[in-house]
Amino acid sequence: MSGSDADEGPVDEFDWIDRCLRPLAKDAPEAFDLLDDAAALASRPGQDLILSADAIVEGVHFRADEAPDLVARKLLRVNLSDLAAKGAEPYGYLLTVAWPARFGWPERRAFAEGLGLDQRAFGLRLLGGDTTSTPGPLSASVTIFGWTASGAMVRRGGARPGDAVLVSGTIGDGWLGLAASGGTGDFAPVDAAWLADRYRLPQPRTPLIAALRRYARAAADVSDGLIADAGRIARASSLGLDLDLDRMPLSAPARAWLAAQADAVAARLALAAGGDDYEIVCTAAPEDVEALIEAAGAAGVAMAEVGRVWEGSGVRVFAGGRERAVARAGYRHG
Repeated sequence: MSGSDADEGPVDEFDWIDRCLRPLAKDAPEAFDLLDDAAALASRPGQDLILSADAIVEGVHFRADEAPDLVARKLLRVNLSDLAAKGAEPYGYLLTVAWPARFGWPERRAFAEGLGLDQRAFGLRLLGGDTTSTPGPLSASVTIFGWTASGAMVRRGGARPGDAVLVSGTIGDGWLGLAASGGTGDFAPVDAAWLADRYRLPQPRTPLIAALRRYARAAADVSDGLIADAGRIARASSLGLDLDLDRMPLSAPARAWLAAQADAVAARLALAAGGDDYEIVCTAAPEDVEALIEAAGAAGVAMAEVGRVWEGSGVRVFAGGRERAVARAGYRHG
């Protein structure tokens, strides 16, 4: 979107909607060209509409100096991660943004361009929302919509005793990436850049949707940490769950960081509790594990078996060949 004279003056909310957001709704007739106060989604026979919401706040989920287009893309991606864990095909979203005064036309236009880039990448459309101003930090939230066959949403509470626990991708990169993006941590330059990108721009595991629908009994996205989010599956399923952190998949930069730590067990626990990975942790029947791993691989995403579900309650964490006490399971929201 090209610049204009409006870039030099104050931002009018409705002008920003007209110039920057209305083009994002052009493929959504149910949004009425963003000229109404609501959208109308027709029901789909034999399907359930899946809804989820996530917010991000400056200074908590992204740095104050982050590029606005990357903030917008991260906002969409953390919400897409929730849909992926439910086995839901992405459809559309509602957007709410509270703008600090320092965000003028260039910043707001860049934010909208980031939204447009990932809308095209993930098959989303803007359906409406709200904008306002704030004396505080930039904050934005999305309510996202997706579709599944009726009754087919993959819930947290579907695990059964004897199920295998699996996780996609690699764990700990988001947590290490937060440090790398702030210039802290002892990383090789190429590793620091890669990890920072993993934190700034997570990869929602939407390619796993079909495999999860077919094979997963329970699933959650890993936003607060592997231990914490696996624990939510255990709690929702009223069962216990074991995690073997020696089998936890790690990226090459994370392995390099781990090798430099004096206490390897404490370091593995930190990686498993760090959060911001936006991977998928799920359970599957033992006879389906190989098929799930193969289906995920065919979709371009690696999966690894890291534990087991058992009769009982809570999460037992193993590292270095024995059970370990966990002081911090993951990020805690205020």
